[in-house]
Amino acid sequence: MDLNAGPEYTDFKKNVLSFLEDNKNMAGKARTPVRPNNEELNWQKKLIKHGYAARTIPRDYGGYGAESDVLKSRIIAEEFSKAGIPMGMANQGISMLVPTLLELGTDEQKNQWISKTISGEVIWCQGYSEPGSGSDLASLQTKATDDGDDFIINGQKIWTSGAQIADMMFCLVRTEPDAPKHKGISYLLIDMKTPGIEVRPLMTMTGHAEFNEVFFTNVRVPQSQIVGKRGEGWFVANATLTHERGMLGDPNQSATRLNEIIELMHEETINGEKLINNPVYLDRLMKLQARVLSMSFNSLRLLTASHKKIDAKMAKLIVKLNGCQLNHDLAGFAIDLLGELGTIYGKSNHDHGSGKWQWKYMFDLGLIIGGGTAQIQKNIISEAGLGMPREPKPLINGKK
Repeated sequence: MDLNAGPEYTDFKKNVLSFLEDNKNMAGKARTPVRPNNEELNWQKKLIKHGYAARTIPRDYGGYGAESDVLKSRIIAEEFSKAGIPMGMANQGISMLVPTLLELGTDEQKNQWISKTISGEVIWCQGYSEPGSGSDLASLQTKATDDGDDFIINGQKIWTSGAQIADMMFCLVRTEPDAPKHKGISYLLIDMKTPGIEVRPLMTMTGHAEFNEVFFTNVRVPQSQIVGKRGEGWFVANATLTHERGMLGDPNQSATRLNEIIELMHEETINGEKLINNPVYLDRLMKLQARVLSMSFNSLRLLTASHKKIDAKMAKLIVKLNGCQLNHDLAGFAIDLLGELGTIYGKSNHDHGSGKWQWKYMFDLGLIIGGGTAQIQKNIISEAGLGMPREPKPLINGKK
């Protein structure tokens, strides 16, 4: 049996490797949530031009316009990961909103937003969670009342990643307050510079303000900025959540982390011996490597299913749960490898790698919660994926 991919893919891989070699000094380093600088914007533009970012997004919307190809997508991901070179931007706008607009947006919305978003010109944040509506998102209370051709928005969002740097927000609001809670929700695109919006950063245990509170006081938004139909935002929101969970559990991130850890093990020593030769650490590395490979193969399964337009429900359901936990475990392993230096975080002459592993370890805890907690993901997998009985509702005052 011939397991070679064939000359087309061999040549494609050579082209990818040649591009990486020629441009390895142009790619910037991934950074904590800040607006992209000129270096990152130029890198994104170059990646799109050569088909290594926004590969299947139509040219009419600023993408490369290639047909979906599972093997070529895999080759790009693997070779960029091996080279330790970032594959371009993967923010909320690019990874979550753009595929939602491609699926459910109007032609006007696609033309207005997709090109600017994938290029990095427009940065987005997500307005979903509220103080009383996190896991039970459909109970959200931010209201949009009619005023001519506009809505007037009043309410509050919380845990809004990147709101302090965002140009726009894709936001869930209640447009029909008398409808059942899963009905009457609309999905709006809101300009963050609109009068009446206040952003308050929330400091986390990382020492940075990755999340924010966002307050709306009589914020005027055109009704034309609804994505999908009015009152059917829950359907649109679930489409976005599917893309969010795929982004949070991206196996390419895990593969990149694994390669960084292997490099670390070749550099660091204990009593003069490299960590890569330590049998205890090597055993842990191989177990993590097996998990990374399993998620990579699951990603191939999803790419194939998407290409053939077939359902792969279980393969989708496990991505966020397993991917986020795997990334957290990888960061924890890196900290263990650093020994006592792994406990240092902040400004120190002995800080290894500017504390990136410590930051990832702490930040990943938030990602395990975000986009649906691990407990909720397990419920979804058991009920929607495995067909198990629904979790019984708790008794309140003797009633369900």
